[in-house]
Amino acid sequence: MQIKITLPDGSEKIYDHPVTAIQVAEDLSPRLAEEAICAEVDGKLVDLDYLIDHNARLTIHTFKTREGKEVYWHSTAHLMAQAVKQLFPQVKVAIGPAIEQGFYYDFDKDEPFTDDELQQIEERMIMLSKENLPYTRQELSKEEAKKIFSELGESYKLELLEDIPDTDTISVYRQGDFIDLCRGPHLPHTGKIKFVKLLKSSGAYWHGDEKNKMLQRIYGISFPTAKELDDYLEFLKQAALRDHRKLGKDLDLFSINEEVGPGLVLWHPNGAMIRHLIESYWKEQHLLNGYKFVYTPHIGKASLWETSGHLGFYKENMYSAMDIEGQDYYIKPMNCPFHIAIYNTNLHSYRELPIRLAELGTVYRYERSGVLHGLMRVRGFTQDDAHIICTPEQLNEEVEKLIVFALDMLKHFGFKEFLIYLSTRPEECVGDFTDWCTATESLRQSLDKLGLEYEVDEGGGAFYGPKIDIKIRDALGRAWQCTTIQFDFNEPTRFDMTYIGADNAPHRPFMIHRAILGSIERFFATLLEYHSGNLPLWLSPIQLIILPITDNQLDYANKLKEQFLQKGIRCEVDARNEKIGYKIREAETKKIPYMCIVGAKELENNILTLRRHLLGDLGAMTFDEALNRFREEL
Repeated sequence: MQIKITLPDGSEKIYDHPVTAIQVAEDLSPRLAEEAICAEVDGKLVDLDYLIDHNARLTIHTFKTREGKEVYWHSTAHLMAQAVKQLFPQVKVAIGPAIEQGFYYDFDKDEPFTDDELQQIEERMIMLSKENLPYTRQELSKEEAKKIFSELGESYKLELLEDIPDTDTISVYRQGDFIDLCRGPHLPHTGKIKFVKLLKSSGAYWHGDEKNKMLQRIYGISFPTAKELDDYLEFLKQAALRDHRKLGKDLDLFSINEEVGPGLVLWHPNGAMIRHLIESYWKEQHLLNGYKFVYTPHIGKASLWETSGHLGFYKENMYSAMDIEGQDYYIKPMNCPFHIAIYNTNLHSYRELPIRLAELGTVYRYERSGVLHGLMRVRGFTQDDAHIICTPEQLNEEVEKLIVFALDMLKHFGFKEFLIYLSTRPEECVGDFTDWCTATESLRQSLDKLGLEYEVDEGGGAFYGPKIDIKIRDALGRAWQCTTIQFDFNEPTRFDMTYIGADNAPHRPFMIHRAILGSIERFFATLLEYHSGNLPLWLSPIQLIILPITDNQLDYANKLKEQFLQKGIRCEVDARNEKIGYKIREAETKKIPYMCIVGAKELENNILTLRRHLLGDLGAMTFDEALNRFREEL
């Protein structure tokens, strides 16, 4: 019996007996074996002691890979739960996943965890780590699992078990005196978890539903080396200064008022100006790219949402119905049905296609209060929505144009790092199989033709069509969704969309739903954090502030203001009776790009002294010289 193990570089290892993943790693390199976290056999993540008894493809994951980090952090979450149970035996455990940066675990505890308690938990985790406790996997029946967690009094685990089909095999993992319901895989032992920091504790509703009990969630991070942990904590410290919620308050851009309602944004004048500039650029570029603008209502009859399928599949995320003249109306969670209604108003020939309808449409979705987060997750937001209705022959060209258009727009705002994903057909879906293949291939060919790197998320498409997602990185290293290019085979059928083809017969068009910025609110937040509030000159709500040293220069300052305003520079005068040093420091704090200082010398010589935020004094110059500098930067 020979077993052939194929490695990621295409090389092969031959064994005459079954072999574990860690044994292969040891044969390849002692260092690889030391750094190994988990393995991937034929595309499935497994523990390192997984026995390979057939020809297989094998990848050994370390902390350098995404999969390795997830397993490392998930194993640390189990370690934290063990420490909590030892220190607080009465506490019940809920769930503890790895997240993009670190992990969390939810606990049923009457009082929030204090800072001192977090320190105790952290110290206990380090102690348990040094014991090198093995993570051992056990497979059992659902009834056996119920018996174990019932005896332990772990009601949340019992509830999770109820959602697992009776025919499925249940797996649990043990380390020392702790057992957890888990699919795995995990580290071989706790000793691999070297450096841990518990970051914070906060409330979190079970299943994210405020109707359920409030649990206590602990967030943490862990690394194999002290340097990695120190670097990350310093990064968090710097990133906290970029938090859009802090910047929004410091720069007086927006607020969220509990009296108005959670997740509903109030745009202040400075924030509204930035938003106006974003939207104006958006409109300008869409007109140049052949889009036609539409405006649609904020509410629609129940029958519209029944036809679209939202009432059947999305109702829990919609606000309650309004009774108007005996009929139910719903505030819109999406703009799509309205755009389709506009298209269906007239009969269309293939000669008219493609039709590109665009709208900055405000929608409302009932997000659970536990997931609301500044501008990143709100209940009322504006999508830069567009729908492209085209023939099969036009698909490739439209998709290619869309990708270029999206990346060009994002780059204009200063973004440089993009993550692109192609999501393909899931098992449960609607639409013709041939259409799925055509649409997916169109997306793939366009990405390949443009030479863009992307990951394929097999089966990750929505049930109604394949898609491309473009994400950008924020200050914390998190990937935030911006652009979506999404085919829809559901609503064109539901609303019976057609066009008359060259054969004079009706045909179903392809419909591409796309948003480039995503939601204006989330994009605004990401933009703020990315630039640390130091927005490019063209986006700054106040581009120049004039600072007279005394009241004697106030008239001159106002005259300069009018001149700059006439030339299109957004300008204000700080006329307060404060010392010039104080005015400069405050302008720097407000991150105003330029300061124009005028004193007796400037007044006498009809000049001004210019300062640039973060750069300092630029020297004395004439009005025209200052204006040329602004124009060059703009």
